[in-house]
Amino acid sequence: MPHAVSLITTLAAGFALALVLGFVAVKLRLPALVGYLLAGVAIGPATPGFVADSVIAGQLAEIGVMLLMFGVGLHFSVADLLAVRRVALPGAIAQMLVATALGAGVAALWGWPLGAALIFGLSLSVASTVVLLKALETRGIVDTANGRIAIGWLVVEDLAMVLVLVLLPAVAPMLGGEAPASASGKSLGWTLAITLAQVGGFVAFMLIVGRRLFPWVLWQVTKTGSRELFTLCVVAAAVSIAYGSSALFGVSFALGAFFAGMVLRESEFSQRAAEQTLPLQDAFAVLFFVSVGMLFDPAVLVDRPLQVLATVLIIMLGKSAAAAALVLALRYPVKTALTASASLAQIGEFSFILAGLGLSLGLLPREGQSLVVAGALISIALNPLMFSIVDPVQAWLQKHPRLARRLEPAEDPLAALPMATEAKYLSNQVVLVGWGRVGKRIADGLSAQGVPFVVAEQNRDAVELLRSMGHAAVWGDATEPEVLIQAHIKDARALAIATPDTVHVRKMVETARALNPQIQVIVRSHNAEEAELLRNEGAGTVLVGEHELAGAMCRHVLAAVDPQLATAGAL
Repeated sequence: MPHAVSLITTLAAGFALALVLGFVAVKLRLPALVGYLLAGVAIGPATPGFVADSVIAGQLAEIGVMLLMFGVGLHFSVADLLAVRRVALPGAIAQMLVATALGAGVAALWGWPLGAALIFGLSLSVASTVVLLKALETRGIVDTANGRIAIGWLVVEDLAMVLVLVLLPAVAPMLGGEAPASASGKSLGWTLAITLAQVGGFVAFMLIVGRRLFPWVLWQVTKTGSRELFTLCVVAAAVSIAYGSSALFGVSFALGAFFAGMVLRESEFSQRAAEQTLPLQDAFAVLFFVSVGMLFDPAVLVDRPLQVLATVLIIMLGKSAAAAALVLALRYPVKTALTASASLAQIGEFSFILAGLGLSLGLLPREGQSLVVAGALISIALNPLMFSIVDPVQAWLQKHPRLARRLEPAEDPLAALPMATEAKYLSNQVVLVGWGRVGKRIADGLSAQGVPFVVAEQNRDAVELLRSMGHAAVWGDATEPEVLIQAHIKDARALAIATPDTVHVRKMVETARALNPQIQVIVRSHNAEEAELLRNEGAGTVLVGEHELAGAMCRHVLAAVDPQLATAGAL
């Protein structure tokens, strides 16, 4: 094949086969990504027939990772990241230590040396950001408290892996490996200091300079009126910032793109940027899964079936159980623990990079790399199954209240209103579920009119902040009857559900009306189809953002033409 067309051939084969096998997988009631992975196996070097260019496929997959992380950053502010630090920071570090110990312990039982066991354990400790984001997007929980915790958790893991990848060449000789020429003469302390300075410099640059410069550039491009230039500016920002952060500061492409999205979120055009890059995100994310499949050698399933099984069990059970236990120990709800454990029940891009580096340094045997790839492919394929059992497990726990009470945080002061607050907000209050961007505006409006309200919020830091501001707030998942009971839903005038998670709205409404049949319910929705479904299910008053915006704009337009028309109402 001429080299000039290898890119086109790889794209054509990857997209076409992924489409066919993804369609077949969906028809068989399997996740589409299973088809994408099998497409990669089919065009990989381990299977007969056509073999795509794995180097080009890997680089195209990196573009998908950049765009996907950039899109997440557009919906994830610095405040969101700081809000989950109390669970994400200690939880991610402790979970990585537990998973590394499990992997290293099993590898030691196989007779591997310390260096190989350590690299193998570390490779199993970090989850794939791409897989997590696709799972959260599929279930519509990216913007929920649990979704933000999962994303923040993986951001901490990514930062930790940056340090590991930089420090590993320096410590390789101590672990029985070979030091590369670039690491010779550098002490471990000096390498660590340089790495921390680079990461700190990158974060400082993005938060101080980037959050002012990049939104300004986007505004200048927007003023040209060219849609093409706007899209080009967004894609150029995502890819170039990701590459520049890697080249100048030594952080990963994914982390650089994530911070690029976070700083561009300061622009009023962030929503438009997210919408226009979504098709590119989806297309290139498919190539990520195809590239993972290309790395897989099916022979490892025959040659080392028990080792593959042990690897998958560590990833999907050992690591998940550790994550769930840590979240519960930090006094978060069972649902948060289940979501975190399902999110981490897979490995991906950083695992491949670390395994490849371990192999090049003479630390990890080739069979170790094969086991990591096999564990990644199987865990990625089964990860949707882990998410699908979250709700059934929670429903089963509700049928066993004694066990549920043991798992849920006991006597948490944030889970109930203080006595003084109860006296003030005991009746005729509004119960506001969610204190995000929409919830805050509702709370401000209620406060301005002197209407009492109680906020039900899953973010502990937000509840603490609300109470410090003198507002009534309870911590917990509003789908749980206990949370609405603590908010005195039986005495409330209205229930306002301001969370972006509309999947569990029906359960909240059912609980509220069971305790207070006369309560008025107001729900936000993202689109007309979803709103109609909620109305048909008796959710109450359902407001669609686009409709409300159109109505407000129409009233202003009519007021400009004829004030009497505006007062009569247009929509």
